[in-house]
Amino acid sequence: AVRYIDKKALILRIEKCKKNLRMEKFEIDFTDKEITPWGGISLMRQMLQKMDIERVLAKISLPEQGSNRGYSPIQLILNFWVGIWCGANRFEHLEVTRQDEVIKDIFSWERMPGSKSFQRYFQKFNQATNERVFDRLYGWFFDNLYFDNYTLDFDSTVMTRYGEQEGAKRGYNPQKKGRKQHHPLLAFISDIKMIANLWLRAGNTGAATNFFGFLEDTLSKLQDKRVGLIRCDSGFYGKDIFEYLEGNNPKKATYPYIIAAKFYLPLKRKLAGHHPWLVLDEGLEIGESTYQAEDWDKPRRIIMIRQEITKRPKAVGKQLRLFEEETIYKNYRYSCYVTNLDLPTKTVYDLYRGRCDSENRIKEIKYDFGGDSFNVRDFWATEAALNFVMMAYNLMSLFRQVILGGQSQPFLKTIRYRAFAIGAYFIKDGNSRILKLSLAMKRRAWFMGLWNKSSAFEWPFSP
Repeated sequence: AVRYIDKKALILRIEKCKKNLRMEKFEIDFTDKEITPWGGISLMRQMLQKMDIERVLAKISLPEQGSNRGYSPIQLILNFWVGIWCGANRFEHLEVTRQDEVIKDIFSWERMPGSKSFQRYFQKFNQATNERVFDRLYGWFFDNLYFDNYTLDFDSTVMTRYGEQEGAKRGYNPQKKGRKQHHPLLAFISDIKMIANLWLRAGNTGAATNFFGFLEDTLSKLQDKRVGLIRCDSGFYGKDIFEYLEGNNPKKATYPYIIAAKFYLPLKRKLAGHHPWLVLDEGLEIGESTYQAEDWDKPRRIIMIRQEITKRPKAVGKQLRLFEEETIYKNYRYSCYVTNLDLPTKTVYDLYRGRCDSENRIKEIKYDFGGDSFNVRDFWATEAALNFVMMAYNLMSLFRQVILGGQSQPFLKTIRYRAFAIGAYFIKDGNSRILKLSLAMKRRAWFMGLWNKSSAFEWPFSP
């Protein structure tokens, strides 16, 4: 059957659509009124003020400027953080906020530095300065978080470099093979989604290089709070690390740990011959045993997982591939963890699974906070810049949990366009200044709720 079409009605409908789609001409003009696209950054200013951040930065002995005309070190650090929160992913991007007069007024700054000022200032940091400044800064931050018994995740990441920066060496770089890189070591606090420490390292170092010194430095920065669990990937698998965590360290302290195993041939054979397997879910089985490598002084507990590829196509882990003619092992992906925990097997497995969140933190540091791009020629200057990036991350994590609240933990990119990207300008009302925000009526009550939370924020804080 042929459907009847009213041609006249169709023509009228098409004309109406054209009229609706037609863009009307308009002209442009300019205003002298100073307007910012980042009015919501006033929430961060409110929280920082309640933390008395300027006094803290004044007490940690930041390097002084050599000239009276130089910018205050306190302003440079605060300005650096604000630029990152507003979207700067490299030093050149900091020029964007430099031209923002309203941000300058929000933070009561007389003038704003250019991108070169930040680079010159970070050049004043050396190894001794970094140790002094960041011991105090991290120490102050975690001392004021009334939280104890942390889960510490240790990981390393590759930061590709394209210039001739100190310490940029060729190493294992899966994304940019043959490129120079830095290979920093990081410590994450899984429980509160914060970063406890960062050491910059040359690009040709191994994952576990300097681990012992880094661990002790991290514990010092945490004000010697308790560590309930340490989790690491297979890059930290080794007898010396196991023994160190089991008490062979200067403090004679024992740390509970779960470390992913490297699949050397003897361990592969151990997995291949294991029986029985306990079924946890469809295509997911778990087992436990003890294992002693040739260079170990004693056997250690291992937790083994295998996932059937046909039933779980996205399964993580490795295939054993012991012999070409054996096909049974090719149907599974295996994972294995070494631990000194005396907990049920499934509990240990579930505990280690939480470590994957550190990968999300690394991605956010690189893509939202510019961790990959804030580098200068001097090695220690780059480490200083990166540690201030880490502190910008911690302050934003605190903002997420205290001011925004909620179950989800959105990335900075989401927060930036949800809470910070609000047009605003200042007006005077007698002796008072008022920040006028351009916000839709139905969002105003929500923003006032955030403003009241930031105004009522108390420091020290109990998560």
